Formats: sequence, structure tokens, C-alpha cells
Amino acid sequence: MEEIAVLGVGMHPWGKWGRNFVDYGVHAAQQALDDAEVAWGDVGFVSGAVTVRCGYPGYVAGSTFARALGFTGAQVASSYSACASGVTALSVARGQILSGACDVALVVGADTTPKGFLAPTGGDRPDDTDWLRFHLVGATNPVYFALHARRRMALYGATREDFALVKAKNSRHGVHNPNARYPKEYGVDDVASSPVVSDPLRLLEICATSDGGAALVVCSLDYARSVGVTDPVRVSGISTVTPTYPDTVIDLPYLATDSWAGSPPPDRGFKESIGARAYAEAGLGPEDVDVAEVYDLSSALELDWYEQLGLCPVGEAEALLRSGDTEIGGRIPVNPSGGLGAFGEAVPAQAIAQVCELAWQLRGQAGYRQVEGARVGVTANQGLFGHGSSVVVRR
Repeated sequence: MEEIAVLGVGMHPWGKWGRNFVDYGVHAAQQALDDAEVAWGDVGFVSGAVTVRCGYPGYVAGSTFARALGFTGAQVASSYSACASGVTALSVARGQILSGACDVALVVGADTTPKGFLAPTGGDRPDDTDWLRFHLVGATNPVYFALHARRRMALYGATREDFALVKAKNSRHGVHNPNARYPKEYGVDDVASSPVVSDPLRLLEICATSDGGAALVVCSLDYARSVGVTDPVRVSGISTVTPTYPDTVIDLPYLATDSWAGSPPPDRGFKESIGARAYAEAGLGPEDVDVAEVYDLSSALELDWYEQLGLCPVGEAEALLRSGDTEIGGRIPVNPSGGLGAFGEAVPAQAIAQVCELAWQLRGQAGYRQVEGARVGVTANQGLFGHGSSVVVRR
């Protein structure tokens, strides 16, 4: 797959600001345009990641952000893939650039979230699988996270201390991130003394819901060279895969298609296929990766991603963590941004924010959280309803 360049990145700090989501997206977009040194009028395509909680403008995010920045006649699209929306929006922009429909595109997502965990909107919808998992199974997101934590404990011997170590590591990274909502360092004892939310996971091990925004200015390599950028961060691979049958592991909102007792697990599960597709497009493998940003909705899920991205063999994530290899300064730092534990969920923005962090890392602009010598980075994300999401960037 032909590459595109990341010319500019921007972010609105995560928090609970109580403002319209458009404000956060415009802030991030203007930062990205300034960073790219690209005039708004030169953007030929706006790819918006959708937020479904913010009224009709959230459903037409591309047009909403284009209007807020000032209509210029640019083409627009809006993408919804739950937590993977940002990468879907990036994939659409890449298609526009590689087809020759435009030279420069803006990818932007932002969210304003309610208090508490994310839940379906009101009303009875017995044919809606997401509604059913709340009302029939009682599987809120923290319950789902806890089920996966219990699975790791049963299969691989993970302990509560392992989960706490993930949180402690990411908090040491996040304290250096000016965009993080929780720039505070926590120790294992702090985690252990926080309230249980869904056993075995505690409050500090489950990400919050947050307001925030992130944006990218991406372009063709020819355009980058034309403006004097000869060694840009490049998007080398994008994955937006869906599961394949049989799916024997719980995956909300569908739970699973087949029982592991009745069907052998596939050679490659859904989450393993997410990174594999991005690697294949990039012509790279996990052995090439210098830094990763993964979807740590809970600290336990980060351990799964180590294996699902091929950073270590199955069952060895805890050993990789305890060796210090996933810390800044280790062999393969994971979540130098602090991860979602430091940010919280701003759903349409978070997959874009992961790419922003990797761009800063590959440019050498990450300050105290810099991974020295980083040349290749990978993201991992997942959205409800079978949306996979991964991006490989290189320099």
C-alpha cells in the first residue's frame, strides 16, 4: 500500500470541560494546521470522526468541523466506528489522497461525554445487541473489562499486582503529558487501595470518560516534498478489520459467536488480526516496532495487546511487563502518552490521539516521555460492533 505523510498533529487537552465538542475539535484542527504550516484553504478534504452523543452535528462531524473552521468548498465525510472511528476517518482520508481526489486532508474527532460509564440511549430495543448486553447480561463496559481480566488470570496466571503494575507504569509516563487528564503518578499500593469497580479491577485500573479532541493533517508524499518536507512521519499501514467466524472470545456487544467448548479457536483471533493487517500493509512486523500506543480501557487489557500485536508470545505479557521492557527506556515502550488511563475515553478522538503521540515520538518531540531513536510505531484500538483499528507509522 502506498504511504501518505503526516504533516501536522494537534490535540485539545482531555478533561471534563463542559463545552461543545466542536470547540475541542476546532482547537485540535487549528493546532494541526499550524503544525503542518498548511493554510485552511489548502485542505481539500475533511474527514470527521463521529460522536453519537452530541446531537445532530455529531452525526455529520466532517461537515460540522468544516463549517466551524469556515466553509471553503472542501469535500467532507463522516465516519462512525465507535472507538475505532478515528482510524476509519484516517482510512477514508488516505483513500481520497491516494486516489488523487485531493492532496491534503484534515482528520478530526472530538467528544463531550456524560458522567459515568457509557451506556445505550433510553428506550426498549430488544433487537439491538448493545442494548441487550446491558439489560439481559448486565455487561457494562467495566464488567466486560473484568471478564477479560479473569480470563488472563485463568489462562496465564496474571495477578492483581500485574494489573496494578500496568497502571503504575502508564501513570509514570502520563505525568509528562500536558494533554492528559490525570497527569499524576500512582504506585501499586495506590491502585490496590482504590475501590473495586468490577472484580478484580479497581477504580484506578479502569479509564474514565472524558472530553477531548485530536486532529491530523495528512497529505501525499509528493505534496510533502513540494513544501520542503523530505522525511515526514508516514502512515504505512491501516487496519479496520472485522472478526471472522468462529469467534470464541467474548467481544462486546456480541459476546461470542461460538463456544470454545464446541468450536476450536481460530488460528488467528479477531484482535490478533487487527495488528496483523496493518503490519502486512506496511511490510513490517512486530520485530520492527519501537513504540506502541494501545487501547488500555483497563490495565488488564493492555497485557492482552502485548500478545495480540506480537510484541511477545502468548502467555508472556506479564513477564514482558515485569522486565521493564514496556517502560520508556525499555525494549518496546507501550503507552508513553500515559494511555487511556491518563486520558480517559473521548471516543471519536482517541484513535487519532494515538497517531498524534506516535508522530511526536517519531519526530523526537515528546519531551520527557520521549522514546529515544523511535522510527516505527503501531497503534491498537477496538470499537464496538466488530471494528478493529490499527495504524503503523514510520520515519
